[in-house]
Amino acid sequence: MDLYEGRSPILEVAILNVIPEKSDTFEADFTQAQQYIQSIDGYLDHQLQKCIENPHQYLLLVWWDTLEAHTEGFRRSPQYQNWKRLLHHYYQPFPTVEHYQLVTLKPN
Repeated sequence: MDLYEGRSPILEVAILNVIPEKSDTFEADFTQAQQYIQSIDGYLDHQLQKCIENPHQYLLLVWWDTLEAHTEGFRRSPQYQNWKRLLHHYYQPFPTVEHYQLVTLKPN
């Protein structure tokens, strides 16, 4: 299934460890904050997933057209300042963010 019409999007991956007593408010604030990331040129999609074994750990997946759409477009934007204000105080420790690109495997 080709969700991105022949493009090879960049996948941003962050494991978010939320302070345990703040999970409910984190989810509410994330609901509000997602508007900021969605407004950036080069944003394609995102998911927030909650860990079954550790209910205070989340996985944030964001698909971007290019690496620069995230590292320059979003992180240098006023929208990022709003995102940061709403969400960054929930993390302990602060997450490492990594970027991945699809490996196209050829059949034997």
